[in-house]
Amino acid sequence: MVFKVLFQKSRDEVPVRENTETLYLEATDIRDVRKKLGDRPYNVEFIQPLTGKFLEYEKKSAEFKLEKI
Repeated sequence: MVFKVLFQKSRDEVPVRENTETLYLEATDIRDVRKKLGDRPYNVEFIQPLTGKFLEYEKKSAEFKLEKI
């Protein structure tokens, strides 16, 4: 399953919407996503599973690139 992860690059700073970044990751569930990102200093704001039409829509985005972790 593909997940869309919204995050800030630093856990030490207050989250600011303008600094939110996105990555796409393949994992079995949300717990697996958190485990894969555990060694990175990210402040994860939201994890959204993408399926069906939501996934197709995101694939059309120029920013869509599946991370290999």
